[in-house]
Amino acid sequence: MKLSQRISAVPPSATIAITMRAKELQNSGVDVVSFGAGEPDFDTPQFIKDAAAEALQTGDTKYGPKSAAALKEAIAAKLQRENNLPCQANQVVVTVGAKHAIELLCQVLLNPGDKVLVPSPYWVSYPEMIKLACGETVVLPAGRDNGFKITPDQIRDNAAGAKAIILNSPSNPTGVTYTPEELSEIARAVLETDLIVISDEIYEKLIYGDAKFVSFASLDPKLPERTITVNGLSKSFAMTGWRLGWLAGPAEVVDGVRRLMSHQTTNPVSFAQAGALAAYTDPQSDGVVEQMRQEFEKRGIHIAQRLNAIDGVECIEPTGAFYVFPDVSAHYGRTLSGVEITGSMDLAKAALESSNVAVVPGAPFGEDNCVRLSFATSMEQIDKGIDRLAELLA
Repeated sequence: MKLSQRISAVPPSATIAITMRAKELQNSGVDVVSFGAGEPDFDTPQFIKDAAAEALQTGDTKYGPKSAAALKEAIAAKLQRENNLPCQANQVVVTVGAKHAIELLCQVLLNPGDKVLVPSPYWVSYPEMIKLACGETVVLPAGRDNGFKITPDQIRDNAAGAKAIILNSPSNPTGVTYTPEELSEIARAVLETDLIVISDEIYEKLIYGDAKFVSFASLDPKLPERTITVNGLSKSFAMTGWRLGWLAGPAEVVDGVRRLMSHQTTNPVSFAQAGALAAYTDPQSDGVVEQMRQEFEKRGIHIAQRLNAIDGVECIEPTGAFYVFPDVSAHYGRTLSGVEITGSMDLAKAALESSNVAVVPGAPFGEDNCVRLSFATSMEQIDKGIDRLAELLA
C-alpha cells in the first residue's frame, strides 16, 4: 500500500525509537541504563490520581467533561498569577499533551510554503510538525560556543518572509535557559517583525541555580497578541502518560484550534482533566513540584560533572529541564567496540549495543556533535550509566 508523500517524508521520533529499543533490551533481560526519554521517574502525586479516580467513579466519562470549564479557568488564573499574563478562560484550549498543542498550531497557522524560524538545537519534533503542515523550517544555529542560544540579530536577519518562530526555554535538548534579559532582547527583535511566536514553556517549573523563568508573552504589552503560550502537566507533575497539555493565546488562533480539534480528538480524556484541575488548584502542588525540582537539580549538577570528567567530552551544566547535551565530537573518527564513529548516530549505537547505555543522538536535534542524556532517573542509574560510557570512550 502506498503511503502519502507527507508521512513518507517524516522519520520516527529519535527519542521514542531509542527508548523503545532500550525497553526491548530490558524486556529480554539486558541490564540497560536508559538516558533516553524525557519522562520523570517520579510517580504522579497521589492527590492528582485521587481526583481523577473520583471523577471516573462518579461518571465523568463523557464528551465535554464536567471539569473542563473549571480547568480552563484554573489555567487562566495560573497564567495571571504566576506568569503575569492577561488571560481569560476562553483563550485557553486543553489538548492531548503539549506536543499535540504545537502540532495543532502548525496546522492552524501555516499555509503551504510558510517559513518558521527554529533555533537549533531544537526539539526533534518541531521540524516534522512544520513539514506535516506543508511549512518550511528555517534553522537558526545556536552552537555550544554561543551557549546554545540564538541572538536577536539572527531573528532580524531571517524574519523576512517568515510567518512564525518557535522558542523553547528551558530547552529540550540542551537544558539551557535564556535569562530574562536575553529574552527581552529577543522580544525587541520580534516586535520589529511580523512574526508570530509559539513559546513552548513545558519546563517552566524545572529551573536550577541562579536561572529565572519568565513567560515570553509577559515581556511587552504588545506580545500577548503575537504569542501563543504552550504548556502542560507532563514534566512538572510527572504526568506524561496522562497526555494533557494546553495552549493560550489570541482569540482567533484559539477558535481555529478548537475547530480543528472538533474534527480530531474533540477533547482530552474526561476524568484525566479532573486530575489536571487538582494539579492547578490543590495547595499540595507547590510542595510536590518543588521536591521533584530539587532532586532534578542535584542530578543535573552531578551528571554534568561526571561527563566533564571524561576525556573528550564537554558538557554545559543545565539550568533547566532534565537534559544535558554534551559535545562528544572529539571521539569521532575512532572505532569503539567495532563501530566506526562518524557522528552521533554511530556513538549512540555503540553505547546501546555494546555498553547497554541508551543516549539519544544529537543529529535529529540539529547538532551532530552532541548526544542528549535525560537525567530523569536515579543517581544510582546515572553513575552506572556514566561509568559505562567512560569505559566505552576510554
